[in-house]
Amino acid sequence: MPAEVAPLRRKPVQQRSAQRVEKMLSACAELIEEVGYDGVTTTLIAERAGVAVGSLYQFFPDKRAVAQELTRRNVDRFVDTLSQHFTELEITHWWDGVDAVFDVYLTMHREVPAFSQLHFGDVIDPRLLDPSKDNNVVIAEKLTALLTETFGFDSSQVRTPIVVAVEAADAVLRLAFRRAPEGDDMLVTEAKELVRGYLADRIPHPHTTAEPPRPRTDGGAQDPPNTPITSNNPARAEGTAGPEGTAGANGIAGSDGSSARPVGVPTSRC
Repeated sequence: MPAEVAPLRRKPVQQRSAQRVEKMLSACAELIEEVGYDGVTTTLIAERAGVAVGSLYQFFPDKRAVAQELTRRNVDRFVDTLSQHFTELEITHWWDGVDAVFDVYLTMHREVPAFSQLHFGDVIDPRLLDPSKDNNVVIAEKLTALLTETFGFDSSQVRTPIVVAVEAADAVLRLAFRRAPEGDDMLVTEAKELVRGYLADRIPHPHTTAEPPRPRTDGGAQDPPNTPITSNNPARAEGTAGPEGTAGANGIAGSDGSSARPVGVPTSRC
């Protein structure tokens, strides 16, 4: 984060000062969980943290700055956890990367204090993270950098699609959390499908020619990447040709009787 938008008045140098700042941030998160952001004051934060109000003002000008620093650290945690997931799970296809993004976000929403209230700062200010751009754009840029590094994308090709995907996912997830505190499972699934379907026709995959999994039409789980199309795998055989070049279920046969993609599934550039 550029220095001009850093919420801390001064960076704690000594360990004791750093510990006081951590207590302030933890206290702020607890209070936001209990009374909401609007109910939090610097006095309450200081009391909960066990520090003098004057000590809080040495590092933060107001409660907004405390919440801003808390949100900034949550963003760093989100990106670091994603990067760790990509490495540990040996994710090799962006399709699985979409799942990881949703899973980390949902876990933080359910487990990280105040994240369910603040998310990435919009409840306070749409440009809390950077005064020159929307919070979602900041997140999209961080995801673009991570995905580019992981999958070898050309950032200029994926930047705009990822911005759009983040905005779309954010809207559906907000609806999911309005329906259920932990996130309505059906709507979360729809959000994943929405993002995958949109990105499938826009994001190339330079490291493999494998296509991403095809959406299931029977309500079952999606097939993993590279699942072969065979008669023993009806989910992947939905688009195969019928006898003498006729179309199979949900598919359109080629003139030579070859298999075709099921109707409605976007063509992947992978």
